[in-house]
Amino acid sequence: MNTIFRKSMLSVAGLAFAGGVFAGPITAHANPAVDAKPAAVAVHSVKPQGDQSHITLNGEQTVNVKAIIAATKKAGLPERAAVISIATSLQESKLENLGHLGDANDHDSLGLFQQRPTSGWGTPEQITDPAYSTTAFLKGLKQVDGWQDMPLTQAAQTVQVSAYPDAYAQWEQQATDLVGQHWNS
Repeated sequence: MNTIFRKSMLSVAGLAFAGGVFAGPITAHANPAVDAKPAAVAVHSVKPQGDQSHITLNGEQTVNVKAIIAATKKAGLPERAAVISIATSLQESKLENLGHLGDANDHDSLGLFQQRPTSGWGTPEQITDPAYSTTAFLKGLKQVDGWQDMPLTQAAQTVQVSAYPDAYAQWEQQATDLVGQHWNS
């Protein structure tokens, strides 16, 4: 009986594989106008990489989330760009607009994204303006070929050039949730 069960399972698996092989090319040529998914679905279809972190946001952090989303919309970019931006800011500053921290500063890093005036991100006043700093980050993101389809941590790292390139991934789920919550509000 074990042999019969095993052969049956292999037959089912073979049919499933064959169905996938034949359906694959048909699906690849599907009409995008008919099969298009709303942007909100695309944001949530990305599976976060690795273990995820989460923090509880205060009022200032929530205002900063909304500022990042507003700047993303103003730049004409999709929700995925806001997810990458928010995850980056969660890693860099926990969504806090960092001013000069004295000896605790990472060089001269400021703002939501820890951007540096000496690296050409703007003046200290500009970098500590959430709309400006987000727009500067998004300008860098748009210059990354294929950023829409690459893992979040790779897209963020290409813009930020962090000493901890894999750290951005841990914020993807919270960033996705925040964008889902605030994109249409």
